[in-house]
Amino acid sequence: MPVIARYATVTLIPFVLIVIGATLWGGAAALALLWLTLIAAGMDTLLDPPKPSENPSDPWADRLSVVLGIAHLTLLPVVLVALAGGGLSLGAWLALFLATASFFGQVSHPNAHELIHRQNRGLRALGATVYTSVGFGHHVSAHRLVHHRFVGTEDDPNTPLPGESFWAYLPRAWVGSFQSGLAREEERLDRKDLPAHSVQNPYLLWVGGAALSLGLAMWAAGFVGGVLLILLALLTGAQILMSDYIQHYGLQRLELDNGRMEPVGAHHSWNAPKGFSSYLMLNAPAHSEHHMHPDRPYDRLDPGADVPTLPYSMPVMAMLATIPAAWQRVMDRRALRVMEAAQHRLKHAPPIRPRRPVRAEPAAETPPEPVQEVVQDDTDSKVVKGPFKGAPPPAPTPDDVDALLARVARASD
Repeated sequence: MPVIARYATVTLIPFVLIVIGATLWGGAAALALLWLTLIAAGMDTLLDPPKPSENPSDPWADRLSVVLGIAHLTLLPVVLVALAGGGLSLGAWLALFLATASFFGQVSHPNAHELIHRQNRGLRALGATVYTSVGFGHHVSAHRLVHHRFVGTEDDPNTPLPGESFWAYLPRAWVGSFQSGLAREEERLDRKDLPAHSVQNPYLLWVGGAALSLGLAMWAAGFVGGVLLILLALLTGAQILMSDYIQHYGLQRLELDNGRMEPVGAHHSWNAPKGFSSYLMLNAPAHSEHHMHPDRPYDRLDPGADVPTLPYSMPVMAMLATIPAAWQRVMDRRALRVMEAAQHRLKHAPPIRPRRPVRAEPAAETPPEPVQEVVQDDTDSKVVKGPFKGAPPPAPTPDDVDALLARVARASD
């Protein structure tokens, strides 16, 4: 089966089951919930992570994202009408509500996240619409303008503080990301000599779109439909922030000797290269590669890269994060070892020199090749003295350093 077909199968099956559960047979919603939870956990132990696509121009990845975006916008009114209609048993009602919330967090969010990173305006607008429909439109601004620029620092509200529990992080990150995204948008307007309340401020769309979504929900499903939309929005927002909490816990960028922060590297994100959940979440668990290459489509990310790796899949880690004592017992020592390796690298590794173009020199007579002298030092290591033929050994690259840090993180598991 082609890789993109696996993405489509894993993501679209729960969508179909939820639609059936809302319209024809309530038991299908329970199957969707099992697919997104227990089946996902079990299949993660059997399936290998997806292989990165070798075709950078393959259109199927974006086409699937469009289908999933439309599926989200279709699912929202269908589920709200079914939940507010009163025709479901209590078990079917709970299964439908929880399956929909889980789908929004595990499929709709990773897909919208992919879309807002696309260059195509239509794709970005679809991703923004998905976020706005559940009252989280500000994530479009905060994620692209704040999180990617300041990740691993105190200037990024979505980076958890050292030792911070998820329950302390959740309200701080929710409010902080809204405010920091707004501040960045206002700065962009100010550079254009436009006021903060200009119609070009996308926060008018984020807030106005959320109000419109609430109004449409109440129009389609009554007051109960509006309440249910708010509850679904709260659960979806919590899952979005949960993913940032898990993928950046304990990993901080260090300050360089010149006072600046070190560049974003692979060791600033946790990864969970599991088979089923990587397909389900459109490779979102390959998070280091995403931060290194934000515009790279999900099907071209490499889940098998040598990067800091979580001990379990993303859904399992999410459950663990709700219990702060258990989470810190599992994660604190792992994060500490990654940070110790990062500090060691900054202190002892030679500086990484920028490459410079080699200028052509005028042809000259080639001198005789000198003889290299090999001597033995006090530590019984061979040292070659004298001039070398060719260029000297290159300084380590950032990829070499990140690979070393990733191996340290994996060795601690």
